[in-house]
Amino acid sequence: MKKEFVQFRCSVYEKKLLKVKARKSGLSISEYCRRAAFNDRIIERMTDEQIEAYKMLVKYQRNFKLITNMFRKRNPKLAEEVAQLANEIRQHLISFKK
Repeated sequence: MKKEFVQFRCSVYEKKLLKVKARKSGLSISEYCRRAAFNDRIIERMTDEQIEAYKMLVKYQRNFKLITNMFRKRNPKLAEEVAQLANEIRQHLISFKK
């Protein structure tokens, strides 16, 4: 249970910036400052547009994998290029999660 009270001074601009960053990460200003002070992980929440883009990339990656499987015997070179594209999309999806 948190019982101690800590204050610090900052400029108006710094306070606004703290509010914006705390809001983006879904935290209160106090929790944001605590995590920043202790070098804890602060994750910015994804916007609705970012979530939609992520979902679209997941669909594209799956579709390219299916295309790769379809062309594997007929045109191996095309299948290899499509598989490479699917892997690039997968790498972007992994970095998106971080």
